[in-house]
Amino acid sequence: MISIILPVYNEAENLAVLLPALGETLDTLGLNYEIVVVDDGSTDETASTLRRMTNLQLRVVCLRRNSGQTAALMAGIRFARGEVLISMDGDLQNDPGDIAQLLAKLNEGFDVVSGWRMNRRDAPIRRNLLSRVANKLISLVSGVHLHDYGCSLKAYRRSALEGVQLYGEMHRFIPIYAYWNGARVTEVPVNHRPRRHGVSKYGLERIPKVILDLLVVVFLHRFGQRPMYVFGSVGLVSIGIGVVAGGAALYYKFLGNKSFIETPLPLLFVMAMITGAMCFLMGLLAELLVRTYYESQKKTTYTISTINAAEEPASPELELPDTAARGQ
Repeated sequence: MISIILPVYNEAENLAVLLPALGETLDTLGLNYEIVVVDDGSTDETASTLRRMTNLQLRVVCLRRNSGQTAALMAGIRFARGEVLISMDGDLQNDPGDIAQLLAKLNEGFDVVSGWRMNRRDAPIRRNLLSRVANKLISLVSGVHLHDYGCSLKAYRRSALEGVQLYGEMHRFIPIYAYWNGARVTEVPVNHRPRRHGVSKYGLERIPKVILDLLVVVFLHRFGQRPMYVFGSVGLVSIGIGVVAGGAALYYKFLGNKSFIETPLPLLFVMAMITGAMCFLMGLLAELLVRTYYESQKKTTYTISTINAAEEPASPELELPDTAARGQ
């Protein structure tokens, strides 16, 4: 089964057009599908519009309040039943006709297929230029080279999303998580249409959020299982500075005829040594938290692709000595 996931917020007018067109496209492809619509606390007529769509294979998940696109997408992934998941926006800017080429790429052996809006219908400077800069930065930092992380039209194998938990505005980084877990990731050019109804939920204020989320993602990937590496490194540098400052203070004290109160070196020594000790303690605490997290939830630090093992021959039945008879 294929699950189409639509996180929506105040998209009543667009859904009235999108859902019938989406259903028609999927029927034409002859697919076994469901459409999972996550109403992210809409305040317009979105809920009533969805209730009227009784002739479509809909699963509607209504959130109590507006929780953001990432949370809505995670809810859709949770309640979707398909082995192939396709996410898209509900604002009519994604073309349902592009679903076929996403599925074709999955059939080539890829695990994640991301859409690439080559000809965007947004404001050229406010959206296009800033988006290109952000995509270059994300590709450079993550090592996963995609042209358009912000495109919501993506296809996933469910196995590629196993164990993925997203927070903040991290939905755009799903291909990165999947790639780091061994998934094959690619992208295909897709259509991008102008918004017909409503207003965009994306603005310039998201840029710093994306950058901060990217830093969190990269940090957790590199040091999530070994936090002592980062805290211990900072601690070693701090202690090294303290040792140099302490040595210099002693040098000036005994050879330079300057007391400790005449230079800031003793204070620097104390502060650096305390900072180093605190970093080591924080690293140890973080290591304990990581182990508690993995062991309490029965998680592993690896992901399995396939297991190939030859069938083991049945063990011959062992004949045990008759101890009772021996005792007699």
